[in-house]
Amino acid sequence: MITGVRCGHGNSVAGSSHWRSSANRIRSAAVRGGRGQGRRDDAVRRGGRGARAASLWAGDRLLAAVEPSVGYGGSDTVPEVFRASLDPLALLTAAAAVTTRVQLGTSTLNAPWYPPAVLARHALTVDRVSGGRLLLGLGTGWSPEEYAAVGVPMAERGDRLDEALDVLDTWWNDDPVAHDGPTATIAPSHVRVKPHGIPVYLAGWAPRARRRIARRADGFLPVVTPGVRDLDAAVARPWAELRAAAAEAGRDPAAIGAVLRVNLPPGSTVADAASTLCRVRDETEVPHAFVDLMYLPGAAAGGGAALRVAEEVLAAV
Repeated sequence: MITGVRCGHGNSVAGSSHWRSSANRIRSAAVRGGRGQGRRDDAVRRGGRGARAASLWAGDRLLAAVEPSVGYGGSDTVPEVFRASLDPLALLTAAAAVTTRVQLGTSTLNAPWYPPAVLARHALTVDRVSGGRLLLGLGTGWSPEEYAAVGVPMAERGDRLDEALDVLDTWWNDDPVAHDGPTATIAPSHVRVKPHGIPVYLAGWAPRARRRIARRADGFLPVVTPGVRDLDAAVARPWAELRAAAAEAGRDPAAIGAVLRVNLPPGSTVADAASTLCRVRDETEVPHAFVDLMYLPGAAAGGGAALRVAEEVLAAV
């Protein structure tokens, strides 16, 4: 489960004209698919209706290799909680059906795994069902075993993300839709259902990823841990650099937003999560942050137990 808070510097996510996305309210709280699914419906309803809840976030894990060639977060292993996973956009569709106002976001969905046209339609469906509440956070993942399982060469992940962005753009904005790319061809075709406006945020710190954000994204998805000492260096300066690069590319620098994710290490407490969120509020201009709760005591059980942990974090901020 993932939960977040409005940080006090604003309450909207602005979309660029590239995606034709309108400003969307972003307040917060959220769900990771896995264990405790039998109790998930009530947790989603209650999480979406909580007085301080403002958004629901779903991550994208396919499997947890028994002997991973690359571990999670620089380790040699994959967290046990990753052994149980569900489709993130399906989870958000379910959340859309039982909520009316919370933002629905992916952090992050691994775009290269999916045929671009299918991804465009699936995201469009969540947007329409939710009444325009989807924020689509995209990345490229890190697990070679997951790429092998979906039959996509991991070395092509950057190129495939670029092509996915091309297809999302035409699928959501044009009629007829047409695309001729390295992995997908769309003959001129009518696609007349269009989204309310889907902000696309991108993850990544490599130079190519940063250029992509500056040129094409509505915002970026920085990540911090409770141990980070300099939030200016971790968040504010990269954000300013991205905005400057956007201006150089002829875009409005204010169009580059940010939603920050707090990744807690094993052994973390609710106090650790809350203190990090308070630092983000006090030391940065990021308007919205959320916490991955998977290492907080009780959260891994899912359902109501995870929701109680989320409520503790929200109450402490």
